Formats: sequence, structure tokens, C-alpha cells
Amino acid sequence: MIGCGRCAVIAHQPTARHFVKIAEQNLAKLAAVYSGLVFGVYWIPLRALAEHGISGIWPVVVINVIPLTVLSPLVVIRPGAFFPGRLRFHVAGFLAGITFALYAAAFLYTEVVRVVLLFYLTPVWGFLLARAVIGDAITPLRWMSICLGLGGMLVILGVEVGLPAPHNAGDWMALAAGITWAFASLMLLTDSKANTLDYCCIFYFWSAAGAAILAGIATVHGISTVPDLSELPATLPWLIPVAVLVILPAGFAAIYGPTILNPGVVGLLFMTEISVATITAAWLAGEPFGTRELLGVVLITLAGALEPVIQTYRSRTARAVPQSE
Repeated sequence: MIGCGRCAVIAHQPTARHFVKIAEQNLAKLAAVYSGLVFGVYWIPLRALAEHGISGIWPVVVINVIPLTVLSPLVVIRPGAFFPGRLRFHVAGFLAGITFALYAAAFLYTEVVRVVLLFYLTPVWGFLLARAVIGDAITPLRWMSICLGLGGMLVILGVEVGLPAPHNAGDWMALAAGITWAFASLMLLTDSKANTLDYCCIFYFWSAAGAAILAGIATVHGISTVPDLSELPATLPWLIPVAVLVILPAGFAAIYGPTILNPGVVGLLFMTEISVATITAAWLAGEPFGTRELLGVVLITLAGALEPVIQTYRSRTARAVPQSE
């Protein structure tokens, strides 16, 4: 009976393929966290460009054009990856790119905290979409993460501001960006032919194109001004390295995560952006950072770390082979 018990234990041991999948998921989670960290300080080069006469949404266009230029040879080398018959690919790329453009544009029309809060309702849409489309369960752990994340954002926002209901164009843009990102994440996850590098290229194309369209509309309506490009050459010595060495890998990481992970998990991990943005804005821009903000950062960090930590613990426990007879 003892021997039979051992056979049963061995039979139920996870396979090497299982551990490879866990490692791949953990790498995707790290990529999502890295992307959140980088985009948490994304406001710094944007503000620097604004100080050089490129204001409004135009800095988003300029910064996205540089990674797009670096990736553009892919279209020449592998035209079949982009055309023809890649409608699903372009729809997913458009949704991801327009998300970024809408998110950036929202800051022109409403308060920063409202933009962040409404956008980071993404995990809610992501988990619901994954449940409806691919039957992925919303586990108690994920409900807990959602509560922690939303609770942290409400703490940072301040109870006196009220519930995050959209009140203006910027609010709706931020909310729309969160929803489109949830759809984009789900399309990336369910695309069996997904190639992260190809998606990264199309992501930057639609980010630049979407931002250019929004910037053009804002300029025509007098909300933004025509950019003064005379000072742009002076920014290139620092702008190009930042765009190529920091922002481009972050975009790659932002695309890679959703190809592996549930869209709700991706949204939760991207919440690191809120913590980083809050801390860096307080440190470098002198924005307030007190007990309320610190508590919100802790809650959001826990929301992003909860599922990855628990899954890592469970996978390590599963590797342990019983020593008793």
C-alpha cells in the first residue's frame, strides 16, 4: 500500500511543461510590472518636451515616433507578418495603440487622479471579459486583488471627491482607454499566432497615429497649440536614448504580458504605474505625498503582488517531493 501511495504521489507530480508554463507566466508578470514602472515616470520626458515648446498631446506623438522608426524595418523584412489578411492583428494593435493615445489625451481634459482612477478600472473589465469570452474564473484571490487595487486608488483620490463617475470628456477618454485596453489584452491573450515584436511595432504605429489624430483635433479646436519644433534638435541627445533604451522595451513588455496573462491580471500588475507616478511626482514635482498617498501606494502594490506571490508559493510547494514513507 505504501508503494501504491508513492505511485499516486509521483503520478500527480507536476510535469516539466507545467514548470515551464509557470516560469513563462512569471516572466510575463515581471514584464507587466516593468512596463508599469516605466510608464509611471513617463510624465517626466513629456513635461521636458513641453518645456521645449512641444505641449499638449504632441509630446506623445514625438516620443512614439522614435520607437516606431526603430521597428519600421520589420515591415520591410517581414511584410507577410503585417499584410495581407491580418485584420485581427491590426484590430488588436489599434485597440492597444488607441488606448495609449486616449490615456495621454485625457490629461488635457480632467484631473490627473481621475484619469488614473478611471483607467485602472481595467482589471474589472479584464476579469469580466475573460470570464465571458474564454471562461476564465474570477477567483476569490482576484476579487481580493480588485478590492485592494480599487481601495488604494480611492484612498489616493480622497473620499471627499466621491465616486469615480465620468463628468467630462477627459473622464470618458480615461474610462474608454481602460475598456479598450481590456479588449486589446484579451485579443492578445487569445491570438495563437501572436508575435510580441510584431505587435510592438503595430502598437507604436497606432499609438503615434492615434495621438497625432487627437493632437490635430485638439489643435484645430484651439485646445492645443501647433508645436514649436525649433528646439526639438536640442532634446534629441537625451530623447532618443530614453525612447529607444527605456520606452521601447517598456512597450515590448506591455505587449508581451497580455499575450500570456489573463487581462485582469495584466491590469492589476500595471497598477504599479500609479504607485511610481505618485511617488515620483511628489519627489520631483513637489506634489503632495502624505499618509493617505502612502496607504494608497501600499494597497495598490499589494493588489499587484498578491496573485503572483501566491502562485509562486504554490508552484514551489508543488515541487516538494514528500519524504515520508
